[in-house]
Amino acid sequence: MPALTHRPSSIASTALAAGPALLLVMMAALAPAGSAWAQGKLLLTGGVSSIDGAAGGGLTPWALIGSYASPGEIGATAFLTRVHTQDYGLTAYGAALGLHDRFELSIARQDFSTGPAGTALGLPGLHLKQDIFGAKWRLAGDAILDSDRWMPQLSLGLEHKRSHAGGLAPTLASLGARANDTELYLSATKLLLRQSTLLNLTLRATRANQNGLLGFGGEASSRFSLRPELSMAYLINRRLAVGVEYRAKPDKLNPSALGQGLAEQDWKDLFIAWTPSKQFSLTAAYVDLGAVVPGIVPRRQTGLYVSAQLAY
Repeated sequence: MPALTHRPSSIASTALAAGPALLLVMMAALAPAGSAWAQGKLLLTGGVSSIDGAAGGGLTPWALIGSYASPGEIGATAFLTRVHTQDYGLTAYGAALGLHDRFELSIARQDFSTGPAGTALGLPGLHLKQDIFGAKWRLAGDAILDSDRWMPQLSLGLEHKRSHAGGLAPTLASLGARANDTELYLSATKLLLRQSTLLNLTLRATRANQNGLLGFGGEASSRFSLRPELSMAYLINRRLAVGVEYRAKPDKLNPSALGQGLAEQDWKDLFIAWTPSKQFSLTAAYVDLGAVVPGIVPRRQTGLYVSAQLAY
């Protein structure tokens, strides 16, 4: 039977192509037998879905474990995100499974439309795609129970990324970029309930070019760089939060002539998240991605970020 010959990576790719609904079903099948589905945590304390699939803000993961599952329970989320700037567009979707408020598994796909940059490179209509498989482990602390102490919640995560650059892949390879890589990150999240404020610092070991859409590493360096990612959110009320994010990025392709045109710039956003119920949340943001390909399209790329998440 052909289905029995599929490798796990092929099955995951099929699920990604099918969309978040199938992803939720597949990931729920990984949950331990006897676990209870529940909605034990407070609103907004599971975060939203980042563009890489992990729970947190839109641009960066937090130490929070996705979904509203408390210890002894499991929860799942699915998300769909669209980012639109003056010249580019990004669609991301995926799902995550939260286990006992201790572990998180996530899977996501990104599809980036290169617009005028692809046309200038002789590749009109080029889409850069990426599959991301994530895992997160809460090491210590509890954002809610420790809210009256200085102890943050600490989580260690990894993201295995597989980029698909289409006709641009040979050029990236000539610049020393690899197609696949695994990143590690450590997140510390502090929830100050009395001040209605959440603070997060994530340190990521990465060599990704444009988050991996342009591969990993290059002529500038093939070594990992440690980059900070910062988030701050203020809870206006129990269903509404506003905040800012900042994500520093490495610069691995810089030395060559083409590489200079692909120099990295940091990402920022200003967001608002609305959670009318534990089953649904909607996040909107104004994003600043810098000049994504400054050697071809020099203007800064700013625009609208919209993301919807379902939680169970």
